[in-house]
Amino acid sequence: MLVVNRFRAAVDEAAALRSGLETALAVLSQQPGYVGGTLGRNVDDPELWVLQTQWEGPGAYRRALSAYDVKVTAWAVLGRAIEEPSAYEVVEPGSPTNEPRARG
Repeated sequence: MLVVNRFRAAVDEAAALRSGLETALAVLSQQPGYVGGTLGRNVDDPELWVLQTQWEGPGAYRRALSAYDVKVTAWAVLGRAIEEPSAYEVVEPGSPTNEPRARG
């Protein structure tokens, strides 16, 4: 599973956002089911940042967000994400995609 969280910060707030996102990525990377992740800044709009992580599946990602260390160190910055859908299935060539349905 691929998670893409975007953030916007004024240029004078960029250092603080970057520090928070680096901390969030570090603590997320310690959670079970974490596969990889990167932090990036938009080349055309320096106020736009992205935190991209990969997980073994939705359950691993949701459990990671519930972990104590994540709540204590990362929730403040993760709560600044632009509100938009962020979880994506990885689509392999020729493989079926997830069936769209309500999740409960």
